[in-house]
Amino acid sequence: MYRPFRTVSFSLLIIFVVSPVLISGTFKRVENLPVVMLYKPADVTVVKSARVLLMEEGASLYDSMQLRRVGLTKKAFEYAWKGYHYLLEKGRLTNENILSICDFSQSSRRKRFYIIDLTERKILLNTYVAHGRSSGGEYARSFSNNPESHKSSLGFYITRRTYFGDHGLALKIDGQERGFNDKADARNIVIHGSKYVGKQFLNNNRFNGRSFGCPAIPAKDSPKVINTIKDGSCLFIYHPTKNYIDRSKILNE
Repeated sequence: MYRPFRTVSFSLLIIFVVSPVLISGTFKRVENLPVVMLYKPADVTVVKSARVLLMEEGASLYDSMQLRRVGLTKKAFEYAWKGYHYLLEKGRLTNENILSICDFSQSSRRKRFYIIDLTERKILLNTYVAHGRSSGGEYARSFSNNPESHKSSLGFYITRRTYFGDHGLALKIDGQERGFNDKADARNIVIHGSKYVGKQFLNNNRFNGRSFGCPAIPAKDSPKVINTIKDGSCLFIYHPTKNYIDRSKILNE
């Protein structure tokens, strides 16, 4: 089972305290450094924190998977990567291999829903996804956690159980961020398939249809999407809204 960075876990991080350290021909004692000590030639000591190492791992993954080529913005992935590890360290994820991202910085005409297999380091599915009808037209610009707002809610979610509703197979998602998406269940915000999202709909419309706030996906893709990400995986709905980026406890932990 994939546990990226568990070898350098925040809670189990091995802290190297090197004493004495040879610097410029003298011995100096280095004590109680909450860092990982790495060495370069010529006795130059490079010090990197666990956070830096985590983000470097994420940047390497983004580049190696060539996620830019499929349209996923680097910032969306960086934030998703950070939040994924936060939830992982808290023990909240049971489907640990999967990371899903809705990149709402993109046009709804784009395939902006990404399902990433972190074990195999590949994209399992890239498809369309709708935002809330009151969040905007082609682009989502406004977000809310309020009932009856008909807006999308930003932040991190954990996928839960499936059920059959008005749209057929659907998936419960549990918002993890108070004030941003923790009312998802009360608002009945779920992942479901719809005919107003997808390539066929775009053939006759300027942009994809919009939901009451649910991240709705093309009906033909819904069984694969839902069965892949159900039961405890991380879902991140992203937009570079300053209010969310600055106030999210998960991103700023």
